Amino acid sequence: MAQAGVVLIAGLGNPGSNYAETRHNAGFWLIQALQQQYGFTLKDDKRYKALTGSFELPGRTIRVIAPQTFMNLSGDSVIPFARFFRVPTSQMLIAYDELDLEPGIVRLKLEGGHGGHNGLRDIMQKSGARDMKRLRIGIGHPGDNRGVSGYVLSKPSSNDRLSIESAISRSLIALPDVLDGDFARAMNFLHSDN
Repeated sequence: MAQAGVVLIAGLGNPGSNYAETRHNAGFWLIQALQQQYGFTLKDDKRYKALTGSFELPGRTIRVIAPQTFMNLSGDSVIPFARFFRVPTSQMLIAYDELDLEPGIVRLKLEGGHGGHNGLRDIMQKSGARDMKRLRIGIGHPGDNRGVSGYVLSKPSSNDRLSIESAISRSLIALPDVLDGDFARAMNFLHSDN
């Protein structure tokens, strides 16, 4: 049986043109793809230090947020926004870049730890919860932990970017199931052939 679905999607990244094409902004790239698919606009919302928007599905509104706080302070944006709209953490989907997955791979995770991702860590600390859904968009790993910071803040190769965009496209195919709370079906699709 389906659980309560997702009603808030947060895509994580860093604001500004210097970061727009960097791997750490994969969550923002998902939001851009969502905009193209659902035709909504994002507005600069100073109250939440974020770009925010929404789109309508039968019987409900899906809220969208792209924090403009820089990654490590994502919770300063996402949590007040969620609280204003009375969205429990269990009905939030956080989309972000994942070092532990190769480009082209995407995984849906229902709960657990932050896996070292600073944006997710901040959201978890400021909400006091661990039950938000996560869309982990693979960006690959530089192979040496000392190189992680430079790696996530640099542009992927053109092949890697295409692979990441392919993973985002697969995510959009699975998204209706995520929004409906059919997480098993979404995971079966996303985790099957990559």
